[in-house]
Amino acid sequence: MQQAQSEGVVSAMSQAADPQQVAQDLARQLLHPHLGFVLFFCSAEYPLQALGQALQQGFGGIPLVGCTSAGEITPQGYGRNCVTAIGFDHRHFSIAAELIDQMEHFSLIDAQRMVERLVGGCRSNTLAPIKGNTFALTLLDGLSSREEMVLAALSAALGDIPHFGGSAGDDNYLTHTHVYFGGEFHSGAAVVVLVNTWLDFEVFTTHHIQPRTEKLVVTGVDSTLRRVYELNAEPAAEEYARLIGVPLAHLDHRVFAAHPLAVRINQHYYVRAVQQVHPDLSLSFYCAVENGIVLTAMTPGPLLPNLQALFDGLQQRLGSLLLTIGCDCFLRRLELEDQGGLERIGAFLREQRVMGFNTYGEQFNGMHINQTFTGVAIARSRTAARR
Repeated sequence: MQQAQSEGVVSAMSQAADPQQVAQDLARQLLHPHLGFVLFFCSAEYPLQALGQALQQGFGGIPLVGCTSAGEITPQGYGRNCVTAIGFDHRHFSIAAELIDQMEHFSLIDAQRMVERLVGGCRSNTLAPIKGNTFALTLLDGLSSREEMVLAALSAALGDIPHFGGSAGDDNYLTHTHVYFGGEFHSGAAVVVLVNTWLDFEVFTTHHIQPRTEKLVVTGVDSTLRRVYELNAEPAAEEYARLIGVPLAHLDHRVFAAHPLAVRINQHYYVRAVQQVHPDLSLSFYCAVENGIVLTAMTPGPLLPNLQALFDGLQQRLGSLLLTIGCDCFLRRLELEDQGGLERIGAFLREQRVMGFNTYGEQFNGMHINQTFTGVAIARSRTAARR
């Protein structure tokens, strides 16, 4: 995507293992006189302190934000154990970012003050009116269990500004996830990015999950921990395994990806993905779960046709696409790995100019969701598209 510099973005990646070499690789690919902001996603396998320092040194005073991932979406398709990055031209994008360093104490008043500061930061570049020309991106600690609280406050403060995002991962270890801001990686934290641009864009979410007839009722839960102890008044893991027809001992990430559960809100289903099984046969979830909610058993449909329909619609509405920033649930990636479809879908994402990462959860207009492909598609300028 180097040729896209004149249109506002440049993409890059590095597969180097050494943090200094990573920073040099990315700087060589991204640095140009009009670079105003860098967004990156990286494997948690890196020594993060060293990587953070190297990136800050490599880009000088240019703002960088990012997070750890459960896999990367690079200019070459799906990646693993690498860093992928996007550089934004300040002539096309006015971007402001802030850190929420203690998610558990983030209030509506905090959100309102933060959004005011972010809007002020974007206005300083005088690119385009805020209304109708601005979207928000959030990167949240994917193991914080505070996503819903933060998103509710942010959604109220953002008003009609569309919003998407992803929860940081750690290459499927489920131990430590981090966001990057101010030259350092942080846990228990979130980064909020406000993007103002005169280019057309659309924030979207999609999934390929179809409902079955079977239902499970949450009858015992610790909502704070998102830990369900009983489903249908039976031990949660036993009842879930019985419903999907899988031996209890076989429950793992790949089974969860193939047999999701969802809550129905109006006519739409929102996946509540299972995170892990505990020795007491309780189940932890990635999203909020409450006592009494009804979970519908779901089954994945064909993934590629769903993505093709999404991008066909985006191109019809926006024209030729410059870039799509995608937050792709890591459970979708596990499904593709099991089915041998990773290379095919990765090639499709490459053709559609998608950059992003595999997440531990996605965010869409204030909602925390799972097993989706969520993001923003940004159109090429009309003059560039005519060339």
